Amino acid sequence: MGFDGRQLTTQLDADGTLTLRLAERDWDAPTGRNLLVRMEAAPINPSDLGLLFAAADVENADYGDGRLVAQMPEKVTRSMAARHGKAMPAGNEGAGTVVAAGDDPAAQALMGKRVACVPGAAYGTYATCDASMAFAIGDDVTAEQAASSFVNPMTALGFTETMRADGYTGIVHAAAASNLGQMLVRICLADGIPLVNVVRSADQVKLLKDLGATHVIDMTEDGFIKRLADAVEETGAMLGFDPIGGGTMASDMLTAMEAQATRGAEFSRYGSSEDKKVYIYGALDTGPTKLSRGFGFTWDVSGWLLFPFLQKAGSEVRARMQKRVLSELTTTFASHYSDRITLDQMLQKDAVLTYNARKTGQKFLVLPNG
Repeated sequence: MGFDGRQLTTQLDADGTLTLRLAERDWDAPTGRNLLVRMEAAPINPSDLGLLFAAADVENADYGDGRLVAQMPEKVTRSMAARHGKAMPAGNEGAGTVVAAGDDPAAQALMGKRVACVPGAAYGTYATCDASMAFAIGDDVTAEQAASSFVNPMTALGFTETMRADGYTGIVHAAAASNLGQMLVRICLADGIPLVNVVRSADQVKLLKDLGATHVIDMTEDGFIKRLADAVEETGAMLGFDPIGGGTMASDMLTAMEAQATRGAEFSRYGSSEDKKVYIYGALDTGPTKLSRGFGFTWDVSGWLLFPFLQKAGSEVRARMQKRVLSELTTTFASHYSDRITLDQMLQKDAVLTYNARKTGQKFLVLPNG
């Protein structure tokens, strides 16, 4: 038995041509531990945009006939040689109903149920995923509420798990007014974790203050580094998470941490000996990361990605995190969407320019069967 529908794919060719296409396709009946999910809702996350567009020029792309054709910068095209010529599905996560299941007991247990899942191909009529990457949701939870139940919730929880594992006691988080950032505020309030939030407007300060955040720093105001250092001193937060990537944010965090660590201390040409670390977990700015070396020698800048973290954390930690997400899906981990679009609308210029801008408060939800 086959299943007919449409799938969105993204393909980068060696000459820098990026083509997104919505095309008809068939899905085979799943086998083994696999499930076939009729997708009802799938969010557009920054990690999805990295695969869909990366740094392509979507402003001047060719739109129409169920496709989008844009040009990728030469440097980025070279760095993605491994994906040249491959039509890749996209959409990390979503929610829908299991319409077919393999014969493995784990798959059969989910047959006919509404699930949240991580298929990596959610922008389609259907998606296939392993039973281990799906979990049933209650009748009181909608597909829309469950659609964003993995990437942002597990990332936010992953930050606090990483903090504890690395021996830190507080967190500095940039671009903190995002959906993920709001979840982190709620987690830290509930768990008593000191949190310093860095945002870029007075409206975002108010948004997080209204959620109960204590330390919210507007990076566009004068004296940003000093105010950040003051907040670090009050919280003891020596671990940062930066989704911006490019520019000076990681450096600013380390500079503020060092300023706090050296207040009242004897001078040392090597700076403080207190551990300071920033994880870069995104690329809202695709430019180079700039470090102004004024923060001594005891520091570290590293990358952080959800799936490698979960693999390293182990099954017990993953199960504990997932259990918490499920129990707090409509409270701590609730997502809010500014727009809802269909698969066809994903390839319309106005929608692309809006959701690819990645602005705070503009989070899109795709309705694959809408």
